[in-house]
Amino acid sequence: MLPYTLVIQHAAQVLTLAGGPTDRPLAGPHLNNWHIIENGYVACQGDKIAAVGPMAELDHTLITAGTRLLDATGRVVMPGLVECHTHLVFGGNRAHEFERKLRGESYLDILASGGGILSTVRATRAASEEELMENALHHLECFRRYGITTLEAKSGYGLDRDTELRLVRVARAAGRQQPVRVVPTFLGAHVVPPEFKEAGPRAYVDFILREVLSDLKGEAAFVDIFCEEGAFPLNVARYFLGQAHKMGFGLKIHAEQLHDMGGCEMAAELGATSVDHCDYLTPAAAARIAQQTDGRTVAVLLPLVPLFLRQEKYAPGREFIENGLPVALSTDFNPGSCPSKNLWLALSVACLKMGFTPKEAVAAATLNAAWAIGHAADCGSLAPGKRADVLVLDVGSVAEIPYWLGENPVRDVVIGGESV
Repeated sequence: MLPYTLVIQHAAQVLTLAGGPTDRPLAGPHLNNWHIIENGYVACQGDKIAAVGPMAELDHTLITAGTRLLDATGRVVMPGLVECHTHLVFGGNRAHEFERKLRGESYLDILASGGGILSTVRATRAASEEELMENALHHLECFRRYGITTLEAKSGYGLDRDTELRLVRVARAAGRQQPVRVVPTFLGAHVVPPEFKEAGPRAYVDFILREVLSDLKGEAAFVDIFCEEGAFPLNVARYFLGQAHKMGFGLKIHAEQLHDMGGCEMAAELGATSVDHCDYLTPAAAARIAQQTDGRTVAVLLPLVPLFLRQEKYAPGREFIENGLPVALSTDFNPGSCPSKNLWLALSVACLKMGFTPKEAVAAATLNAAWAIGHAADCGSLAPGKRADVLVLDVGSVAEIPYWLGENPVRDVVIGGESV
C-alpha cells in the first residue's frame, strides 16, 4: 500500500457516521446509532480517506518521513460539515428591515410591501459580477472557519434570465477559487418578479422553463421553488417541478415554512431529493412521505429561521425522526430570514427546539445533509474512499458539540486531505 500522507491521531472520539444503511439517508434509530471510535485515528492518502479505526490498529508501517501527523489528543474528530441549504450569492443586506421585524411586522408583510426577497433582488441586479464574487468568497471563508467543507448555493435573487444565470456562474466560480466545494441549485422560482406581477406565477414559471433551464444543463443539478402564500401556489409548484424533472433536473422545494400548503408531500410524490423548512409539516404527513419514498427524500430543517423571525413554530423534528423521515439540518444562510453561517448554533437550537439528540444533530449536518444535495457517495462520513474532509474540534465528546451554545468548536479543518 502507498504510505499515508496525513494521519490525525489520538482522538478522544472519532465520529465516523458509519454503521447505518449505505444506500439511503439515516432515519429513525439509525440517526442515533452510528459508530463512535474511542481513542481513534483517521489516515489519508492524498485527497481520500484511507483508514479509520482505534489507535491500537494503526498501521505504523505506512507512516513515513513524508506523513503529516496531526495530534487530536482529548479532542473530537468528525467529518466536515455539509451545508445543504444556503443562499450564498446576493447583493447588499437587509439590516434596514431588522427593526421592522422587531416592531412586529411579519415576513410576509414585509414581502408584500416590496421588501424582503424583492429588496435583495433590486440590490443583486444592481451589483456587478465582481462585487457578487467578492461577497461570495467572503462568505465562503467564514463558512470554512465554521468547518463547512461542502456547501449548496441557491440562486434566486435575480428573478430574470441574465441575473439568475450569473448567480449560478458566480457560485460555481467561487467554488473553484477556494477550498470549500460549492454545489449550485437553481431557485429562479423564489418569488414572482415585478415584471410578471400582472401575468402571474404560472406565466413566470413558463418563462423559466422556456428561457432559462435549457442554459443550466451541467451548471446546476437541482431546481427549487418556494411554495408559499405570497410566492407560488401548490398547483404552479407541481407543474414547474414536474416539467423540470422531465428536463433531467433533480428536485427540491421550500415548503411548509409559514403555512401547511401540501408542498412537501407533492414534491416527495415527484421524487424530490429534499423538502426544506417543514415547520408546518405534520407528523402524519412526514410518515406518509417516509413510506411513499422508502426513506429517500430528506426533510431539511432550518432552526435558525424561526429563531431570527421570532416565530414560535419550529418543525417537529422529534416526531419526524420517530416516523422514519430522514432529516438534515442547515442554517438557510440568506440576507433576510437567517443572516448567520453558524451551523453549530443551528445544531444547538435543533436540540433545544426540535427534540434532536446530539448524535442525531451531528448526523443531520453531515451524512444526511450530504444525501440532501446528492453527495453522500463522497462526503458526510469518515470512511475509506471518501473525500478527506475532516474536522478536529476543541471538545472532548459528541455531547459537548451542541452544549456550548453559539461557540465555534473548530480547531483544524482538512479539505481534500489538506489543512486549510
